[in-house]
Amino acid sequence: MELKIVLADQRYELEEKYKRVRNVVKREFEREYREFMKSRLIKVTMGIRRSGKSFSTYLLLRNKKFAYANFDEKILLSTEPNEILAKLIEVYGNVDTFFFDEIQNMNGWELFVNKLHRAGYNVFITGSNSKMLSRELADRLTGRHIDMEIYPFSFREYIEARNFKENTETTRGRALIKRELEEYMNAGGFPEIVVEGENPRIYLRALFEDIIEKDIISRYRIREESTFREIAYYLLANVGKYVSYNKLKNTFNLGSEHTTKNFVEYLNEGYLFFTLTKFDPSFKRSVKSAKKVYTTDPGFMNLGFRISRNLGQSIENIVAIELMRRRSYWHNGWEIYYWKDYQQREVDFVIKEGSEIRECIQVTYASAKDEIERREIRAVEKAAEELRCKKKTVITWDYEEEGEINFVPLWRWLLEIETQNIMG
Repeated sequence: MELKIVLADQRYELEEKYKRVRNVVKREFEREYREFMKSRLIKVTMGIRRSGKSFSTYLLLRNKKFAYANFDEKILLSTEPNEILAKLIEVYGNVDTFFFDEIQNMNGWELFVNKLHRAGYNVFITGSNSKMLSRELADRLTGRHIDMEIYPFSFREYIEARNFKENTETTRGRALIKRELEEYMNAGGFPEIVVEGENPRIYLRALFEDIIEKDIISRYRIREESTFREIAYYLLANVGKYVSYNKLKNTFNLGSEHTTKNFVEYLNEGYLFFTLTKFDPSFKRSVKSAKKVYTTDPGFMNLGFRISRNLGQSIENIVAIELMRRRSYWHNGWEIYYWKDYQQREVDFVIKEGSEIRECIQVTYASAKDEIERREIRAVEKAAEELRCKKKTVITWDYEEEGEINFVPLWRWLLEIETQNIMG
């Protein structure tokens, strides 16, 4: 009886959450997500906790006959799958669709899902650990699933939620959009902060710690808990910088580089961070190159050890997140790197599609051309020349100019790109 009550409570909580939301923001991946509905394959949605995976899936399913279970509940993890299935049918009646949240928590989940799929059910699953999901997907669900990775609100979604209507081509509009961007940099894009008004600092710290504990330390049985947390906060303080496994090993007195590398990968798998490798024609050299680290939401940067915020780092991090978001939603063929040559000239982002380098992007906190260092411009020119890249972009805080190199303010770059995809 206890299991049935838990499942009934989960149903009530999911339905009530939808009723409480007064402002349902249209997500940018919605059109692509609706294509999920047309497929009979298993639908897999991955991403950081509380980014909107469950809510977006519920919006698509709410008028259909479906049953829901959230595997963050311990009782479900100690119950046989067939018993869970029986209790779901008791709670929901005759259904043709199942929706499972955080199912990677259950051992052998892929066998359970496969069984339902073979029986003709429509199955939606979500998860917040990329490796655990992708490993089982590759091993057990090959050819029987489609997947999508989603992120917290983009700046476009953020200002829609804020009901921003100003004309950004006016002096007033530009001042206000930059103010909104500063707020976004502080608060981040998690829906419960943006739409429901949760306190960003309290919410983000609790979420950060929750992911470290639930999705990483407990799951991977990490014994050096304190050291692992220190590494996580160290990476927050060093967003946009190079990560050296050897340096981390020495700084935190870990036994080996292998352990250090595993710790960083665990943080990536929990969607707290992601890393970029150096572009190199040699795949081997690229894989062995130093990594640049970024965090998945702008607000997380305010939790680090830094005494004051580095605006250059914050801007670069937002651009990195946005590029990853665009790759996930609209440009699955993109590969994103950084570039650095033997003279130590650097370009923050290089976008490769197929055999072509489609764009070189440099990021700088500058409000006028004379504030942009010549070496940053020369690096873009050199990278474009070496990589045969025609599109060169420098993203600034507030300087704008079109030419052989396009200088574009961050707010404009965040708002205008991919409009055709979003509105389609």
